[in-house]
Amino acid sequence: MKKKISVFFATVLLVYSNVSAQETFKVMFYNLLNYPLEDAVPGREQDLAYILADYQPDLFLVCELNNITGANSVLNITRSAINPNFEMATYVSNTSDDNFGDQNDLQNLLYYNSSKFSIQEEIIVPTDLRDFNVYKIRLNTVDQDTNPVDVYVIVCHLKASSGTLNAQRRFEMVAELDVFLETLPADANVLLGGDLNLYTATEPAFQELLDSSDAITFADPPDRIGSWSNNVNYVDVFTQSTRTQTGLGGTTGGFDDRFDFILTSENMLSSATITYVPNSYKVYGNNGLTSCYNSAINSSNCGNIDSVFSFEIRDALHNFSDHLPVTLSLQADVTLSNNDYLETFQKIALERTLINSNLTIYINSFEYLNQPLFIYNQLGQLVKIFQTNSNQKQTFNTNNLGNGIYFIKLNEHNTKPLKFIVSH
Repeated sequence: MKKKISVFFATVLLVYSNVSAQETFKVMFYNLLNYPLEDAVPGREQDLAYILADYQPDLFLVCELNNITGANSVLNITRSAINPNFEMATYVSNTSDDNFGDQNDLQNLLYYNSSKFSIQEEIIVPTDLRDFNVYKIRLNTVDQDTNPVDVYVIVCHLKASSGTLNAQRRFEMVAELDVFLETLPADANVLLGGDLNLYTATEPAFQELLDSSDAITFADPPDRIGSWSNNVNYVDVFTQSTRTQTGLGGTTGGFDDRFDFILTSENMLSSATITYVPNSYKVYGNNGLTSCYNSAINSSNCGNIDSVFSFEIRDALHNFSDHLPVTLSLQADVTLSNNDYLETFQKIALERTLINSNLTIYINSFEYLNQPLFIYNQLGQLVKIFQTNSNQKQTFNTNNLGNGIYFIKLNEHNTKPLKFIVSH
């Protein structure tokens, strides 16, 4: 019997050691349209939940968030619609307008799947109008302590409206960001999501973001650079306005502008440790139909029987905001420390698989409470037995286990073994 166990765990170890995991991470930026103060359309929470449940982002970047109540409401929606492991960065009210009365209640924020990412640092870059909120995040990989994969996620909302003065203010905001970007390593992975309110690529703000002489040069992943506003040739990247009807809050006039973007640092297109997945950039809800120009996104002009985005999705988008979200995917050759057990095997899961002195587990099924956990080494030898109690979250001391790979098995149940690595 012992020989069979040894062969079984040796096979499991071989499978783990030969996996070259290419993980994919989905990103969404969304202008939430004065959430939650804008209440002209009832039931906006249900619309947002429907949108998030359909796309399932790992990183959710937002602007036009009004207050901490709205921030917590969105967090609860992400947890129910996407994954219970979602967390949010620290909510901070806009600091850039402190000298003239805190009149701007449009905040930015990051929500993230904490089983895949952790926040290392939160930075505010002030301007004369609205903050750039910068979050240094790290992938939760098995070797993150020795080979970290970090991304600087920037969420922003530039000055709105057309005209030379407003374009100049957008440029001045980006110039303030450039001062911060000068402090980053030249090979930093940087993601910028925002409502940039740009009418054309020739605007100084956009040219500054793409300036190759800057410390960090941004790229437009879909490479759709041009004079976007009211130009039907760029309908596939339009993000505003989803509405033609008045009285719903936000702007009307129909689909005719590209205001919302996700930009990446140039290295993330090819050479970085985490890169853009080619052709993954999409305006979520935009079927790319020229007939959608100047129409409401939920109209028949914006979808047909062959369209990717259904009427139901487009109707939820129409009702929630006057902007459409922008999405893309990133990929990295890494092994996540939780091996996705929090998603794929919800009954029992590990908080981390690379540990020092404590092993923390989550038990989400009654049948696994008050049961022994059998710990085997990589040779299939039983080396430890932990006794669980009736708590959902439980922590066990592993100081007496030597460095190496171990497996958890509940012998009374038909469960997959969970792997963890001890590194004192």
